Amino acid sequence: MKAFVFPGQGAQFVGMGKDLYDNVPLAKEMFEKANEILGFRITDIMFSGTDEEMRQTKVTQPAVFLHSVVLAKAMGDDFKPDMVAGHSLGEFSALVAAGAMDFEDGLRLVSKRAMAMQKACEMNPSTMAAIIGLDDKTVEDICASVDDVVVAANYNCPGQLVISGSNEGIDKACAKATEAGAKRALKLKVGGAFHSPLMEPARVELEAAIQAAPFRKPVCPVYQNVDGKPYTDPEAIKANLIAQLTAPVRWTQIVRNMMADGATEFVEVGPGTVLAGLIKKVDREAVCESKQSL
Repeated sequence: MKAFVFPGQGAQFVGMGKDLYDNVPLAKEMFEKANEILGFRITDIMFSGTDEEMRQTKVTQPAVFLHSVVLAKAMGDDFKPDMVAGHSLGEFSALVAAGAMDFEDGLRLVSKRAMAMQKACEMNPSTMAAIIGLDDKTVEDICASVDDVVVAANYNCPGQLVISGSNEGIDKACAKATEAGAKRALKLKVGGAFHSPLMEPARVELEAAIQAAPFRKPVCPVYQNVDGKPYTDPEAIKANLIAQLTAPVRWTQIVRNMMADGATEFVEVGPGTVLAGLIKKVDREAVCESKQSL
């Protein structure tokens, strides 16, 4: 069984998707439609912008979504998923690729999500950090022992957990993690504390937009971030998407559940090779491929 997975924010690079735009008429049409919907030429930034421009949340999230979804659509009959999942933002790409919502509606939601998250970041200066080399329970206990806001945000693979919270909380937790024997406690270059209680204003703002968007039953189960389980019911999918902003991404659990449910091959669709690397760390025997072009 084939599992298709979709990357999140951080996988972007300048030049992503240009070969699709240049060589696949359907892709060009979708990219131009995106420029129209967003009200600015995101393709100019994607294909020839600076790293700095690409790092703006309002650009990054739609750009990663676009590359993934356009590539999935351009694959035609080669895109036949038995199951799909996406990491954080990638969950939106997975849902559109699996037919749970239209491309245009998905892009509008992603753009609103990016703006809402940006606003929440500006209200509460905050950040994230990767803790390498400690087990999940130890990191969770460290977060609980810090008196500022700091929580486990991304369960990426065994021995790699990303924490999220206030600047002070992250500094304290990183110091404690180092003391506890972490190989690394590395602050990430992100705009704020994604997947933490500090995203509550964004969750509230996005809830109405998600509730109003038309969702359908996807062509295959979508393994969602909040609990790592497969869903096909549109109402349940919506509720999980809303919860996702303030809840952790349970990527390790998603990969394990997909494998337990029969996944024999993983195909990462979109920029970068991060997810293929994480899947290999969850299970060394996993068969993975990263696809950035046709």
